[in-house]
Amino acid sequence: MARRALLANFADSIALTDPSAPLNAGRIRIEVLSGLTVALALVPEAVAFAFVAGVPPLVGLYAAFIVGLVTALIGGRPGMISGATGALAVVMVSLVAVHGIEYLFATVVLMGLIQLVVGIMRWGKFIRLVPHPVMLGFVNGLAIVIFMAQLSQFQVPGTAVATGHGMSGGEWLSGLPLIIMLVLTFLTMAIIWLMPKITSFVPAPLAGIGIVAAIVILFGVDTPVVGDLASIEGGLPPFHIPQVPFTLETLQIILPYALILAAIGLIESLLTLNLVGEMTNQRGGASQECIAQGAANTITGFFGGMGGCAMIGQSMINVKSGGRTRIAGIAAALFLLAFILFASGLIARIPLAALVGVMFMVVIGTFAWNSFTIMRKVPKSDAFVIVLVTVVTVMTDLATAVLVGVVVSALVYAWGNASRIYASTYTTPEGAKVYQIQGPLFFGSAEGFSELFKPEEDPGLVIVDFENSRVVDQSALQAIEAVAAKYNAAGKHIQLRHLSRDCHRLLSKAGHLMVDSDDDPDYALAVDYSVRTGIFGAGH
Repeated sequence: MARRALLANFADSIALTDPSAPLNAGRIRIEVLSGLTVALALVPEAVAFAFVAGVPPLVGLYAAFIVGLVTALIGGRPGMISGATGALAVVMVSLVAVHGIEYLFATVVLMGLIQLVVGIMRWGKFIRLVPHPVMLGFVNGLAIVIFMAQLSQFQVPGTAVATGHGMSGGEWLSGLPLIIMLVLTFLTMAIIWLMPKITSFVPAPLAGIGIVAAIVILFGVDTPVVGDLASIEGGLPPFHIPQVPFTLETLQIILPYALILAAIGLIESLLTLNLVGEMTNQRGGASQECIAQGAANTITGFFGGMGGCAMIGQSMINVKSGGRTRIAGIAAALFLLAFILFASGLIARIPLAALVGVMFMVVIGTFAWNSFTIMRKVPKSDAFVIVLVTVVTVMTDLATAVLVGVVVSALVYAWGNASRIYASTYTTPEGAKVYQIQGPLFFGSAEGFSELFKPEEDPGLVIVDFENSRVVDQSALQAIEAVAAKYNAAGKHIQLRHLSRDCHRLLSKAGHLMVDSDDDPDYALAVDYSVRTGIFGAGH
């Protein structure tokens, strides 16, 4: 419910439909039109990311087509859109600059194979470890990155340079050209906002693009268009074995890049899978998505594409336009191929302002505006993680930000649990002192655990009761050994009680402590473990 709340501001504006509902003419129409909308938005993105990677525009377009088609067919979440992305492109640029484009194709193939292994091993499930504050920061950072990427369209065509978030650093529009660009952008946004109130026959983003493009073409408005970026005319992607030496040296060059690209691609794809799943009430599919991404990139590398992963902005456009099945993703890929083969001249006349307006509406819908309220109510550590992930996303990339957020969240959790270990004590009628341990015993709480005991003051028999605790790791075993050593040195006896079966196995496998067990073999009710420490002396 918490994650669904962060998307409420966006999902409320979308007419969610049941993806399991039977297909009919109306549903197919919505899916196809949604795919057309996505394909139109894919063109400038794919071209821009190709520039970032330092490769020809068709290399990015081929990647968007192949990766988008394969993941639409066998991906883990219907409704997701994949293609060439900026997060991958910024890693590729150094490889292309030093070794050339053929090494990039080989790297993409290896990247895909690595992702296939991850999917087959079902490691995609570990995306569950991403905490909710990280997701909030991820969504907010994503919205900012999408917004920043669109700003390059307000620069004079041909003057921008490649960056990790798109194209920037060029000469800004001014005067009448800037006013026209802004008016057309806001007109597109207004159409997208008003269209659902009038009719749902055509997806609102497609209507916005179509109406603004018609105005620009009919009235001859002088404004930047898609054709100003680069020509998208081409043929079918040709089969092409990467022209690199099949040697160990080549593997040493491409393997580090392939590992980084595979990790970034899967992290972005799995987070997108979760995001789309929250909006469409779908679950599962993480491992299947890993396999789909791996297959798509392996194929792409053999057909002259730069590889890719899930595109969160385009996925949001698809969902907002009503796309809920695989038809939309397949249609988007096929429309993109049709643009390359047959309609490059027509697509080149679409004003960039219309596409910018669509992406700005995605930004407004994606940003978790309620996070400002949430940060005033949650613990300061969670608020810090939200801000940290947002900032790191903007400064570096989404995958790095998520990793940083997960690590910081884990450290905060460990620190919180480390302070929760304590013990209540009492003395039995026989004179034995019992320590009832509360809280998990692990590396973070090991020192606090050791400080709970007073060997010099305790009687000859001490019982440590773990009924409300848990022995977690090797640090916990070392802490138990240290306590046992202190009592052994004082000539006193120590017993462990209520250790669970898995804790017992940890102690036994460690080899340092020899445990005499009288626990019930049927119900695993461990009631008394006598510890004899061979390394500390016999008899205890």
